[in-house]
Amino acid sequence: MQVETTAEAIAAAWRAESATLVAALTRMTRDIGLAEDLAQDALVAALEQWPDAGVPRNPGAWLMTTAKRRGIDQFRRNETLRRKTDELSHARSWAFEEVDPMPDLDAQVDHIEDDVLRLIFLCCHPALTPESRAALTLRMVGGLTTTEIARGFLVAETAMGQRISRAKKTLSDVRAEFELPTGSDREQRLDDVMAVIYLVFNEGYSATAGDDWMRPELCNEAIRLARMLAQMTPDEPEVHGLQALLEVQASRMGARIDAAGEPVLLDAQNRSLWDELLIRRGLDALARAELLAARGAPVGRYYLQAAIASQHARAATFEETDWRRIAVLYDVLAQAAPGPVVEVNRAVAHGRAFDAGAGLAVLEAVPPDALGDSPLIPSVLGDLSERAGLHADAVAAFTEAAARTRNVGERALLTRRAQENAARMSKSE
Repeated sequence: MQVETTAEAIAAAWRAESATLVAALTRMTRDIGLAEDLAQDALVAALEQWPDAGVPRNPGAWLMTTAKRRGIDQFRRNETLRRKTDELSHARSWAFEEVDPMPDLDAQVDHIEDDVLRLIFLCCHPALTPESRAALTLRMVGGLTTTEIARGFLVAETAMGQRISRAKKTLSDVRAEFELPTGSDREQRLDDVMAVIYLVFNEGYSATAGDDWMRPELCNEAIRLARMLAQMTPDEPEVHGLQALLEVQASRMGARIDAAGEPVLLDAQNRSLWDELLIRRGLDALARAELLAARGAPVGRYYLQAAIASQHARAATFEETDWRRIAVLYDVLAQAAPGPVVEVNRAVAHGRAFDAGAGLAVLEAVPPDALGDSPLIPSVLGDLSERAGLHADAVAAFTEAAARTRNVGERALLTRRAQENAARMSKSE
């Protein structure tokens, strides 16, 4: 029992601290690959020592101290090897004149608040492809496994592992700086940074795999990063829109799971459990975005999605939701940022604003394989079919969606809905 408790504590500490740990180590070593290796060494040390020594009072500080010590030892070994090689070659400048001096990790003070944000900008370096930027950030900042990232990008795990490795090597080859970019360089990376923050939040809000329906620590980290980004770019309405979207979405987390740990859909959620502070923060951020938009600043998908989320936040009950307004906003979003995920959500909105048939009509235009093996399309098809009274179609769709998902909670929910529709079919026969 003690071993299980310690293992859980290690897993929790790693999830909570890994991004900050890797970011701070990257600042100290100026090498993102080395920083990840040192962080992993600290994790291994925790797995070896904590079961016997007990969980430290401050797990994050313990991991950081251990990683720094490993880094100091490694740099000292490298320095000793360099000296001995110089002595043997009788030429100190030979082959090593461009080697950076050993960083003084002991003298570094972990006081920089935006280390993680710096790490995201580093991962979104223009030398990387858009896919590599997002994948690397999800790995380094979000703490996702290669398997989780591969599923999110609909590629093989081996291919994703190679992509992440190549991305780290590229950053090393171009000697990418860890400092926050300014001017046009910052603008160039801003869209990618926002996209990555949004991906991290989504993985926390609806985990692609595992036993947990949500990973709140990822949501909280994404919100923190969005707030920091908004402070750094106060004149960008899309950044405020992103913050607004994440704050309002996160406000529902306390109502998305019932007492038994089962997922609860939006129409059945107890809205008294929604976090009013997050809602107010989200609506305030949306108001800032609207003010900037009124002055002529361009807006896009995050602002529009935040406007949609605000309609839910402002409705006292599910029945009071202005679905027609949401459907209009999704129509605009489909023009501004077209894509299969938007179309699937637009089908949901039209199905609520008008009738299930209207939603099915929108969904029919989406190719069944548009999202690979994601359960999203068949799960929405099941919901719309159920509300249209097409219970046989609903059973088939929910069963397919359940087979596709790797999340235990989502699979249980989809399986239950398939069974409920099968029961309705039996009653009607």
